[in-house]
Amino acid sequence: MGTIGILKATKKNAPTVRRVVITSSFAAMNDRSKTVGKTYSEADWNPMTEAEAYANAANGYRASKTFAERANKRATQERAAWEFVEKEKPNFTLAVCIPPLVLGPIVHYLNSLSALNTSNQRTRDLMTGAAKASCTPTMNYISVVVRDLAVGHVLAAEKADAGGKRFFLVGGRFCNGQIAEIIAEAFPALRPNLPTGEAALKPGGYPAEGTYGFDNGRSRRVLGLEYRTLKQSIIDTVKSLQMVEAY
Repeated sequence: MGTIGILKATKKNAPTVRRVVITSSFAAMNDRSKTVGKTYSEADWNPMTEAEAYANAANGYRASKTFAERANKRATQERAAWEFVEKEKPNFTLAVCIPPLVLGPIVHYLNSLSALNTSNQRTRDLMTGAAKASCTPTMNYISVVVRDLAVGHVLAAEKADAGGKRFFLVGGRFCNGQIAEIIAEAFPALRPNLPTGEAALKPGGYPAEGTYGFDNGRSRRVLGLEYRTLKQSIIDTVKSLQMVEAY
């Protein structure tokens, strides 16, 4: 059905709905040409063109989060939602939550750690020894804890002032080397599985030239959201993964 299909159905069939909250993605705002020094906020949009989307598989994935067919033109799914509200004047207002990489403990059933979601595989690989020889490159250097993301959605639905706004839900910067350090400190029994030494840890560190930053001030001011620490998130994640397979 897609985003616009859901909005159309809500307008037509649910006149008592007053707020719709959409989960967007950092892919809808990330400019891959600005990987150093850029501070991302709700004001940013992904400038990718259709031609760039066909350049490689990674761009194709980002395009899948970005493009939607609208009136024979290309627009982001999220932009199309905003334009729908502006044009159709439904009874509801729109709020959009935009997460980067999502980390945190699992609560759903897994028959093995091989079925784990992509974001948490970095933690799995560190605690199990799969990344012992070389820490996995981080790639995405900002994250949010899944529980904070969930709370953000609830607050975006409940807070009167949240209507008509985007919210960039970011808990902080991180690298995979930090995750290894947290596991080593909190779980001594797992230390033999972890990468050690500069050569093994360097791939999972921050790039020498620096990375991009973020501004999550609106989520704090309007939603009143307080973010959990990376340390607590990783500790809780490891414990949840140990419930699936003992390590």
